[in-house]
Amino acid sequence: MTISLKMNPSKRLYYLLAGLVGLLLAGLIGGAYGTNQLLTSQAVKVTSLKAKSLALSQEQLSLANAKKEVQTYSDLLKITQTIVPEDKDQAEAVREIVNIAASNDISGVSLQQINFPASTLGSSGTSTGSGAATTAPTSPSPKSANSSAGKLSQLVPVKNIPGVYDLLITIQSDPNKPIAYSSFVNFLSGLEHNRRTAQISTITLQPNANNPNLLSFTLTLNEYIKP
Repeated sequence: MTISLKMNPSKRLYYLLAGLVGLLLAGLIGGAYGTNQLLTSQAVKVTSLKAKSLALSQEQLSLANAKKEVQTYSDLLKITQTIVPEDKDQAEAVREIVNIAASNDISGVSLQQINFPASTLGSSGTSTGSGAATTAPTSPSPKSANSSAGKLSQLVPVKNIPGVYDLLITIQSDPNKPIAYSSFVNFLSGLEHNRRTAQISTITLQPNANNPNLLSFTLTLNEYIKP
C-alpha cells in the first residue's frame, strides 16, 4: 500500500492565502497601534502648545491692563502732587490764610495768632492784631535745611497713607475784634477751598459778651504734605 505525501494544490493555496491574511491583519493591527501612539503624542503636543498660547494671551492681557493702570495712576499722581503740597512752607501757609481772612466777602477777619507745632528745626507762627499774620522763621544751616529730619520736623505720619504727613495749624481770631457769623462762614469756606488748609478738624466759638451776634473763634487745621 502506497501513501501519497503530495498536498492538494487547492489546500496549498488555501494555507497560503490564510497566511497572507494573517500577515495583513497583524500589519493592520500594528499600524493601527503605531498610528494611535503617534496621534496620542501629537495630541499631547497640541494641548501643550494651546496651553502655552493661552498663557501668552493672558500675559499679553495682563501687560495691557498694567500699562493702562500705569497711565491711570500716573495721572492720579500728577493730580495728587497738584493737590497735596510737597513742602511745609509755613510762611506760604500763613500768607494764604491771611489773604483769605482779608478777602472775606462781608468784612475782614482779624486774626490774633497762627501757630504751628513746636520744633527745634522749624518755626512757629505769630500774628499782629490788625488781622495780618506773619512768621518769624529761624535761619537753619544748609545741612539742616536739606536734611530729611528738617523736612519731617513738626509733621505727623497719616495713618494708612504711607508717605503723607499732617501738619497742625491753629488759628485764633482777635477777641477784641469779633466778627459776624456770616463772615466766619465765608472764612471757613475760603479755608476749605485752599489746598493747604482744606481740612478743618476742630472749631471753637466764643460769642461776644456785649453783642451775642458777634463771635471769636479758634480753629485747628490739618495741612497734608507729601515730601
